[in-house]
Amino acid sequence: MGLLRNSLCAMAMAMSLFAISAGNAATLVEPTLHLRPQAAAEGGARVALTLDACGGKTDTRILSALVDNKIPATIFVTGIWLKRNAAAVEIMRSHPDLFELENHGGRHIPAVDTPRTIYGIRSAGSPDAVQAEVESGAAALASAGGPAPKWFRGATAEYSPTAIAMIRKLGFKIAGFSVNGDGGSLLGAKETARRIGAAKDGDVIIAHINQPTHAAGEGVVQGLLALKQKGMTFVRLDDAEGVGNDGTTD
Repeated sequence: MGLLRNSLCAMAMAMSLFAISAGNAATLVEPTLHLRPQAAAEGGARVALTLDACGGKTDTRILSALVDNKIPATIFVTGIWLKRNAAAVEIMRSHPDLFELENHGGRHIPAVDTPRTIYGIRSAGSPDAVQAEVESGAAALASAGGPAPKWFRGATAEYSPTAIAMIRKLGFKIAGFSVNGDGGSLLGAKETARRIGAAKDGDVIIAHINQPTHAAGEGVVQGLLALKQKGMTFVRLDDAEGVGNDGTTD
């Protein structure tokens, strides 16, 4: 009887721990971000293009298209990418009217202050590690020259609520999005172009500029040119008021 009772207790404890774990996992936030609507007299439809430069190299198809077509973009760069892509950084710095460089973290680690894996990437795992990721990303940008970053986007774009509060206290707004343009650069060119080309007034698009061998890069260019053909105005996050949920911008 005692053995049965112990087994039942152990089972109940395991189920409780599973429930707690599931509850913790459910607390992750993937924030949205939209541009605040304009009055009709202020202009036409606008979108904000944001491109993540996580690591690796530079997709020159996208960079060249942005420069040639004078399409502004906010580029979220990691310290890793900055070290490996000096030529691309120089091009961006030479076009301050087009490019705004913002903080994507020092080592591309998810800003989640509990240990877990998100899309195969291990989280920061503690408050101190989240702070180190944010501050090292800002320091890398400072070393590269140019204005101090105002926005932060963590790896995987998912956060624990407590990490969001900490990042805000560090002085950064957190960049969510409303259109996932390239599915982490894993979508094909056709679907990427369709998603980006369907963006509407006030949308914030996320895509990637660090995967030059992926088909998604071709779709990014096609989608952006389709929006330009429609007469869409592109703005950088620094030039427009972005409104996010879950305390990410207010």
